[in-house]
Amino acid sequence: MTTDAAGMDVLRTRVERALEEFVARRLPASGDAEFVPLRTFAAELLSGGKRLRPAFCYWGWRGAGGTDVPEIFTAAASLELLQASALVHDDVMDRSDLRRGMPAAHRRFQSMHEKSGWHGSAAQFGEGAAILLGNLLLIWSGEMWRTSGLSREALDAAQPVHDHMRTELMCGQYLDLLEQAHGENTFESALRVALFKSGKYSVEQPLRLGLVLAAAEVAPWMDELCTGFGTRVGIAFQLRDDILGVFGDPAQTGKPAGDDLREGKRTMLVARTLAAASPAGAATVRRLLGDPELDGGGVETLREIIDETGALQECEDLIGDYLSKALACLDVAPVTTQARAALTELAIAATSRKT
Repeated sequence: MTTDAAGMDVLRTRVERALEEFVARRLPASGDAEFVPLRTFAAELLSGGKRLRPAFCYWGWRGAGGTDVPEIFTAAASLELLQASALVHDDVMDRSDLRRGMPAAHRRFQSMHEKSGWHGSAAQFGEGAAILLGNLLLIWSGEMWRTSGLSREALDAAQPVHDHMRTELMCGQYLDLLEQAHGENTFESALRVALFKSGKYSVEQPLRLGLVLAAAEVAPWMDELCTGFGTRVGIAFQLRDDILGVFGDPAQTGKPAGDDLREGKRTMLVARTLAAASPAGAATVRRLLGDPELDGGGVETLREIIDETGALQECEDLIGDYLSKALACLDVAPVTTQARAALTELAIAATSRKT
């Protein structure tokens, strides 16, 4: 992807520096050796990622007239801690083995227990320690946000947005669990989960945070932009995630091929497939979806059904449609010219990514 307008290379560097400095100062000094794995696993998890959430926050800030000050990078970087918290907990709930090409946090803690020859269940220790790490990252995200150095007026104005974003994320995680438990879903129900769990806190709410921080108020045009542009890009972002979860290259996604299929993810892509499949095809999908032992052949069978039903192409078409309408909303928004160009680039990057 191109990064000239959004300045992603510089933004990533500044966000990563803010994260490194923040995490390095955390955790008690007493008995520090025991806490080293927490800090190490957190730092390594935070070292990867696309930094799209901080980017949408930063360009929301610039779009509403904010200047290029260090404090906005610190506030925006706190969203990466929130994201990392969600990933750690998500991997525990989904029993995922890998994250960004490395063992998931609970697997790393499990391995540490096994290699040390400690008492009790290594798997239970791994899950418990990962839950605590996720909680720690969530606490840190709030702390980094509050201590970013931005004015109290700006933080107070944006705090309700920040609180609502975190609540939506947790409700989305619950809806995801509920959707898997129900066993059947519609495109609309899968869309609702995607919006709460990923779409809103990936694009819409980071953008809104930046806008409100810069203006120290919520203006009607901001809600129009965040809904018309942010929500649509968020949906397209999640649709791309659905596709990558089935058809993505493991070398780029950092997860095994078809991992979403083994985990039984009831995505928008799966909902479209079941709605369009023949009775035999639908029965095959229901039989194989969620099988943790699903092999390469099973993954390929499901891919073929998804493709043959037209669900893959339909989701690709939806991504294009959501993106087109989002950019039309951005064109008429009263943001700075530089921010409009950057947000256009970010929207395209978020919906056409390979990881």
